[in-house]
Amino acid sequence: MAFTQQQIVESLAGRLIVSVQAYPGEPMRDPRTMAQVAASAARGGAAAVRVQGIADIHAARSAVEVPVIGLWKDGDTGVYITPTYQHAYAVALAGAHVVALDGTRRPRPDGLTLAQTIDRLHHNTHALVMADCGSLDDALAASAAGADLVGTTLAGYTGERPKTNGPDLELLEAMSQADIDVPIIAEGRIHTPPQASAAIAAGAHAVVVGTAITHPTTITSWFVNAVEG
Repeated sequence: MAFTQQQIVESLAGRLIVSVQAYPGEPMRDPRTMAQVAASAARGGAAAVRVQGIADIHAARSAVEVPVIGLWKDGDTGVYITPTYQHAYAVALAGAHVVALDGTRRPRPDGLTLAQTIDRLHHNTHALVMADCGSLDDALAASAAGADLVGTTLAGYTGERPKTNGPDLELLEAMSQADIDVPIIAEGRIHTPPQASAAIAAGAHAVVVGTAITHPTTITSWFVNAVEG
């Protein structure tokens, strides 16, 4: 389904985005399965889905009628979330309405700056760009670099901030009070409805929930630990 950029941003306001991802080697690690999970999330009211991998993006676009936020993880350390322009361009070509990429101030593998990456993506595609940030300074820099959305996705994972138990509401509040003129997306360790509500109250334009909705292995482990002590 086609959306204008303004429609995408407006459709996310005050709403839930569901991240639909499975790790390599897991039973659900299959594009068709991920597309079915994405469709179930959309049926439940998700305003958008966040999907990893080119095949999964293709499958999700055919399965849902809500915006698809796409990314491509290459590795698992450093700058690995859609780390280069070529990764970002491929994500857009696969059908993502929004390309999520590493929005930190760390050097990018292809030598381009974040601003150069975003500018090329805007010039060559119609996709919006979501910058996954780890700190207030990241978010300020990403906004200045031209990102259309900034997220707290990497808070607690880049060494600039401690890893909080639950969402980093302090960072959300700081971002909402700072000179950031693009929507702020709360993402990271949001495991309960009250935490999601608190993220909106802290200034988030929208909230991303992944593990607590779409990762049965982790959810099962929570209950196992509770039952078995």
